[in-house]
Amino acid sequence: MKSKTLKKDKFSVITLGCSKNLVDSENIITQLRGNDFDVLPEEGAEDANIIIVNTCGFIDLAKEESINTILEFAAIKKQGGIDKLYATGCLSQRYKDELEAEIPEVDAWFGTLELPGLLAKLNADYKHELLGERLITTPQHYAYLKISEGCNRTCSFCAIPLMRGKHISKPIEALVKEAQHLARMGVKELMLIAQELTYYGLDIYKERALPQLLHALADVEGIEWIRLHYAYPSKFPLEILDAMAERPEICNYLDIPLQHASDPVLNRMRRQITRQETIDLIQAIRAKVSDISLRTTMLVGFPGETEEDFEVLCDFVRDMRFDRLGVFQYSHEEDTIAYDLEDDVPAEVKAERANRIMAIQQDISLEKNQAKIGQTLNVLFDRKEGGYFIGRTEGDSPEVDNEVFVPADKYYARIGDFARVKIVDATEYDLWGEIE
Repeated sequence: MKSKTLKKDKFSVITLGCSKNLVDSENIITQLRGNDFDVLPEEGAEDANIIIVNTCGFIDLAKEESINTILEFAAIKKQGGIDKLYATGCLSQRYKDELEAEIPEVDAWFGTLELPGLLAKLNADYKHELLGERLITTPQHYAYLKISEGCNRTCSFCAIPLMRGKHISKPIEALVKEAQHLARMGVKELMLIAQELTYYGLDIYKERALPQLLHALADVEGIEWIRLHYAYPSKFPLEILDAMAERPEICNYLDIPLQHASDPVLNRMRRQITRQETIDLIQAIRAKVSDISLRTTMLVGFPGETEEDFEVLCDFVRDMRFDRLGVFQYSHEEDTIAYDLEDDVPAEVKAERANRIMAIQQDISLEKNQAKIGQTLNVLFDRKEGGYFIGRTEGDSPEVDNEVFVPADKYYARIGDFARVKIVDATEYDLWGEIE
């Protein structure tokens, strides 16, 4: 008599939200494959029979996307298209009880720090020896390195501490080990991420230890670019910039979300910094690293934001001339401090203000890009697409910043390699060049 063969499960992890979630998903995939499970890439999810959705719960739009994604797979499960559906991440952490009742098709819900529980549910072992041995889903030449978890800040609009908990730094030795592993895999660029980079080390070293970490990572053979994301402006440790100036591996790039420039709004946001202190900080940063590229994020429509407050913000953006800038519209999040305030800026006003800020930044970006025409820049190439090799300069992070386009019918660039590129044209958000 023939024995019945069991079809092996195939998993796929769907990642929503920020780069920190991406790192979490990569750790999930690493653990699953370490248990000899078949894990398909996200674009091959239609061939998987077990789906894990790593959710985002940052703002309303992100929550809506997460819920819609879960509902989509719940419908597929009802039709027999998949066998199991699991949810993890920020939305699951924050709303687990409500979601369990509303979407019973999900087999289990797990929070942001419950990877061992998720693995146990799947009859898999949590393999401690895989810590620092993360597989990546980004292109092979760059990766995100999460240096800490959680946040101790008390920004009134932010729900992140509710979902990610208090700040916990990873030891320098563990991060160096992870960076060495990534370098062996071919990674040349590390994007350092955290809820708040500048707080790094205060919990385990009793001092701000980001400069020490930067020097240690810059010593890792094979790592050529190190990029800093999500630095908090209040009490910013300027010694970070000393490391940046000293080490060529540390990109002259800083992502420092400022949120606003009107003192009354900053005060209600609990940002612990004033407009003038922010201006002084930006001037100090540029004095230490004159060619630094500054990326920031602004938040419009916060409760009580008047037209006068907004005009102060507009003037600030014009005066500071950031290299890169993004805008969020305020989302009224329950259980945050700001939730007790009246959400009194209409949605259409929030949208109009966001558009006005971006129009100002568009003009600034065009001027800055056109000033690069004639310059020769170091470019790291990410992909080939639509007849062009596409890369980035030291002043640009993947997916959020400018790109450099080189015509593939005239020049050749190896993906994942650097090349010297002469800029010959520029638009608001892109550069066009020729390989020298």
